[in-house]
Amino acid sequence: MAPKFAEKQRGRGIYLLPNLFTTGCLFAGFYAIVAAMAGKFEPAAIAIFIAMIMDGLDGRVARLTNTQTNFGAEYDSLADMVAFGLAPSLVMYEWALSSLGKLGWLAAFIYTAGAALRLARFNTQVGTAGKRYFQGLASPAAAAVVAGMVWVATDHEQIGADWRIPAFALTLAAGILMVSNIRYRSFKDLDLKGKIPFVTLIIVVLVFVFISVSPPQVLFFIFLAYAISGPTNTLISLRRRRAERRTQSQVEAKGDYTQTAEDEKSEESKTVEFAGQKESEQKE
Repeated sequence: MAPKFAEKQRGRGIYLLPNLFTTGCLFAGFYAIVAAMAGKFEPAAIAIFIAMIMDGLDGRVARLTNTQTNFGAEYDSLADMVAFGLAPSLVMYEWALSSLGKLGWLAAFIYTAGAALRLARFNTQVGTAGKRYFQGLASPAAAAVVAGMVWVATDHEQIGADWRIPAFALTLAAGILMVSNIRYRSFKDLDLKGKIPFVTLIIVVLVFVFISVSPPQVLFFIFLAYAISGPTNTLISLRRRRAERRTQSQVEAKGDYTQTAEDEKSEESKTVEFAGQKESEQKE
């Protein structure tokens, strides 16, 4: 009886290492909210980026140590809601959107609701959706775009009220992109365990150097470019499909025209042949 009881007790426990990173993500998101309420917007924006790092590490650590559990997945989703749903919208609201009145908090709520719906849809598609693409903008990337604007503006000592219109448009767009059906590259198919050329390592080092030159601007424009890449690729693929359909319809129309011309020629030849037979019968 004792071994069975001990086995049950071990089953009820949780793994510390991956959940420690998830807790760090949750703490960073909570700190961002508290810092924004105190008017410390730059630390609040930086905390959201730290939450992104923690969120990226917890899943990888769980896979590497074979400590993936349903509890960890649910805990990670709840932490993401705080760090990438509530925190960015409240930071943006306290910084700029509050000057817009009702429009400001409505934009912040649309972003929060978009993050919640995005996470709920992602949880229901685990195991069925493809790994190469996300459906809709991922909540960490959306949070990086929103927090990146705050970080860039505060780094240049800009007042949030002067940025209220761009902040409103960006927050609203980020919330809508999260619940859209636009596909985004997930980069989960990259082989990080395999060998890479030496030149690739140099490029990675140069990227880190480039980011260190001006972290707010570089990180903001990287994630902004990623957010724009989804609609851009969608428009390109739609145009390509339309061009393919147009070409296919032209080929089909040309084929129908050729078939019609051949049918007309065969009818004419039959008519001439029939006329020749009648003339020969009359002569006889």
